[in-house]
Amino acid sequence: MGIAPEDDDPFEDQRRRAENPMRRLFAEYGRENAAQFAVGLFASVFARGLDLLPPLLLGIAIDAIFFDSKPFLAFAPDWAIPATQTGQFWFTVTLIGVAFFGGAAFHYGRNWGWNSFAQNVQHSVRTDAYDQMQRLNMDFFADKQTGEMMSILSNDVNRLERFLNDGMNSLFRLGAMVIGIAAIMLVLNWQLALIALIPIPLIVLFTYRFVKIIQPKYAEVRSSVGQVNSRLENNLGGIHVIKSTNTEDYESDRVDDVSLDYFDANWDAIGTRIKFFPALRVISGVGFVLTFLVGGLWVLTGTGPGPLRGTLKAGAFVTFVLYTQRFIWPMAQFGQIINMYQRARASSERIFGLMDQPNRLAENDAATDLGVSEGRVEYEDVTFGYDAEQGGDEDPTVEDVSFTVEGGETIALVGPTGAGKSTVLKLLLRMYDVDEGAIRVDGQDLRGVTLRSLRRQIGYVGQDTFLFYGTVKENIAYGTFDAEEEAIVEAARAAEAHEFISNLPDGYDTMVGERGVKLSGGQRQRIAIARAILQDPEILVLDEATSDVDTETEMLIQRSIDRLTENRTTFAIAHRLSTIKDANTIVVLEDGRVVERGTHAELLGAEGLYANLWAVQAGEIDELPEEFVERATQRGARTDASAEGEGEIEVEAGADDD
Repeated sequence: MGIAPEDDDPFEDQRRRAENPMRRLFAEYGRENAAQFAVGLFASVFARGLDLLPPLLLGIAIDAIFFDSKPFLAFAPDWAIPATQTGQFWFTVTLIGVAFFGGAAFHYGRNWGWNSFAQNVQHSVRTDAYDQMQRLNMDFFADKQTGEMMSILSNDVNRLERFLNDGMNSLFRLGAMVIGIAAIMLVLNWQLALIALIPIPLIVLFTYRFVKIIQPKYAEVRSSVGQVNSRLENNLGGIHVIKSTNTEDYESDRVDDVSLDYFDANWDAIGTRIKFFPALRVISGVGFVLTFLVGGLWVLTGTGPGPLRGTLKAGAFVTFVLYTQRFIWPMAQFGQIINMYQRARASSERIFGLMDQPNRLAENDAATDLGVSEGRVEYEDVTFGYDAEQGGDEDPTVEDVSFTVEGGETIALVGPTGAGKSTVLKLLLRMYDVDEGAIRVDGQDLRGVTLRSLRRQIGYVGQDTFLFYGTVKENIAYGTFDAEEEAIVEAARAAEAHEFISNLPDGYDTMVGERGVKLSGGQRQRIAIARAILQDPEILVLDEATSDVDTETEMLIQRSIDRLTENRTTFAIAHRLSTIKDANTIVVLEDGRVVERGTHAELLGAEGLYANLWAVQAGEIDELPEEFVERATQRGARTDASAEGEGEIEVEAGADDD
């Protein structure tokens, strides 16, 4: 059985929305670092100016000192020029030495300026892109793979840094050199200078053609890199499943497929690039050969070949040869800069496309902080569908849901898979906004309060507890970063976690590993409960908090939950109905609608869906109504999109609703 192939480019829509990404990069981030940019630019120009002095001084010295065919530094005042040839020689040596040492100092300033500029922009772009991404709706993450997003935040941002450092550094360095050399050659001998400049129009046309061809190829390369990252990230995250199902060969083939796609896209771009640069060097070399040929004949014969007039001194010819060599190869290197620019442009399209991704969960400018006094929560005719979030017309996931939870009470949501239980809680956390109706906390509509204040008042403990790479202490204090160590330990005691934490190698400073892999499921769960206790929220959400653990661990977790829920408004989802039978109210959902509500005893007496679910867990399968069995079969076979976005609140949209 195969898995659906990756999209050609999951970020294609975002990339197409990005207009003038490089101009925007400099407008939004370049201004913040204008000082470093100015240092890099200023130092580049002066460093290259000093680099051009030695060949010029060498040519002047040859003609004035060794051949005595022209005055030495005729443009300088007489008082500054030594009278003897020996003195002029040592003066020339001194000037060349000063030029080299001064150039080295400016080269240091150039490198400092551009590196500082590039690093600051890289840091700002990466953090801004991440900040924007983490505030997007959950439906965005349902459609995108982690590897793709990592590719943008890592590879694409790093590619921008390489252009802003190496590319910009080279651009102004070579630009100053080309302009300086061209100006000096035109002053020395404008006729020979025109011959040396013959390749420039050809280089411009050739480079323009290269840009048109390479730009879409680099966009394809960036997309294929994201696909490789996604496949590798998925496989590393699911390595346990791969090993347990003996599918190493199958996954190796899948990695081979996406890697081959990247190979093909990259080689296509490489093929264009490796043809461009040798051809550019040939065109540039033509200019050097013509300059040497015409200038050499001019010096040998004493007259200009063909229409050329005047004389050309040997020293001026040597200067031309040296400058032409320095001039022609930088012209070829501009192709490398164009190449880096096109790569950076492809990356910036993806970065700004991500930044411009609209957030459907817009916060009202007039939103106020949520104030919780009693903890009363009211759902009034709430209707919501994931497809409606994306402009579709599928049936809603939850429809006309209404109930009220008084402050300090516990309400349990039960029902078959796909009934909409987790969606109801996601709406409370405002992961999405309701399509119709309203949810209120102490009379305040959630759409009128700030997200930060809302989520600060709600604690969440789920089935698949996520622990960050770090210590036990850091994970308990996550979200309450200023907590004292005594409070952390007290929260762990209340969560029945202190004893096992104390027995870990480094106690509370023990590293839990990636996603808490060094701890058992029950241990991770109790750390999550300790985290919620430390946060001390007014409202608590428990989403299958005791599933997938053994009976003994469940008992420990349930004891800690009992402490946590005391005098606190609590929402609980559970498949093990025995864990919620003492709830003040049990709301039964089926196909997104409330079909029953009441206490455990009342619902058993009603002999409806809840009573049937209870009978299933009690092992009374043979006594179940045939209608219930048929509906359960239909639900199990359902594969439509109604389950999209369901499941664990803090994991990702797209899993089945519990």
